[in-house]
Amino acid sequence: MLRSSVIRASRSSASLLPSSASRQAIRAPRAAPAVCLQQQARQTHAISNPTLSNIEKRWEDMPPQEQADLWMSLRDRMKVDWKEMTLQEKKAAYYIAFGPHGPRRPPPPDEGRKVFFLSMAIIGAACVVFSITRMFANPQRPRTMTKEWQEASEEYLKAQGSEPITGYKGMLVQSKPGPKDQFADDE
Repeated sequence: MLRSSVIRASRSSASLLPSSASRQAIRAPRAAPAVCLQQQARQTHAISNPTLSNIEKRWEDMPPQEQADLWMSLRDRMKVDWKEMTLQEKKAAYYIAFGPHGPRRPPPPDEGRKVFFLSMAIIGAACVVFSITRMFANPQRPRTMTKEWQEASEEYLKAQGSEPITGYKGMLVQSKPGPKDQFADDE
């Protein structure tokens, strides 16, 4: 009982609301029926075969405006029953929507090889620059990397009280002793 009354109430309230067609007719200006007829006429006739022939090879070379016009006419044509569309129209619509063009274009066949050889050339050039730099660099290590310098730095840090809470325990000495005349130019 309750169910049938709810259904009757929803049907009666739906009849009070204007349908989508009547709402559109209220809002649409007088010129709208001519536009609708033009769209319906455009949807009903098939696109010519010369326009759609070999679209896979011509699509990239077509001007953007012509591409847009063809896509719009195909889109309008797809609004009708697909059984009424020609095979050429179906193929063209599929190619334009999902074909390998634009961002879906596959990479050139030798792109991987080019990337590999270019990467190897850059790595080789970096190795050559590194080797030349090392060849002309000073063969001695910096004097601050000797064991004596690091011990002197630790003594200085302990004398300065660099860690007042825990006290400096010394962690700088990591290197082997340097040559005997390392500090000769400092004095």
